[in-house]
Amino acid sequence: MGGSALGGLAMLWVRMAKNKNKKSKMGPPSFNNRRALYDYFIVDTLEVGIVLEGSEVKAIREGSCSLKEGYISVDLEPPRLTLHQVDIGIYQPAGQLNHVPKRDRVLLAKKREIEKLAREVDQKGVTLVPLELYFSKGYAKIKLALAKGKAQHDKRKAIADRENQRDMQRAMSKYSN
Repeated sequence: MGGSALGGLAMLWVRMAKNKNKKSKMGPPSFNNRRALYDYFIVDTLEVGIVLEGSEVKAIREGSCSLKEGYISVDLEPPRLTLHQVDIGIYQPAGQLNHVPKRDRVLLAKKREIEKLAREVDQKGVTLVPLELYFSKGYAKIKLALAKGKAQHDKRKAIADRENQRDMQRAMSKYSN
């Protein structure tokens, strides 16, 4: 009788350990700029770091950030990338130590990469746009894109192609079942 009680207790302990190890795999949020994919042809991408204040990091982890209106400028003296018009919402618990939501933020890249981007951006119709903001190994990163603007007819063609692809997928799934 004593052995069964001990066996039941051991089972309870194992069950608790299993539940304890089952953590949510949500992770930190990632923000995409879907509008940039609609408005531009993406030529090249680059991952860069971003200089943030403490309340900005907390606000991003909380999920209040918008890349929709953002753009990136390149300065050669001193060589640096600057992120403009990205809205990182305020973090309420920070109180008076809060950040300015739409301030300009410095991006971290190597001098060689900045000079290469500056040469590319000098061409007509080419710009730098933020595609994604995410955390990698605890650091905030921005995936920026070297992009060329789309004309209105290109946007219409992209929408038509997407709809045709969706219709083909529906037809294939209908006949495969």
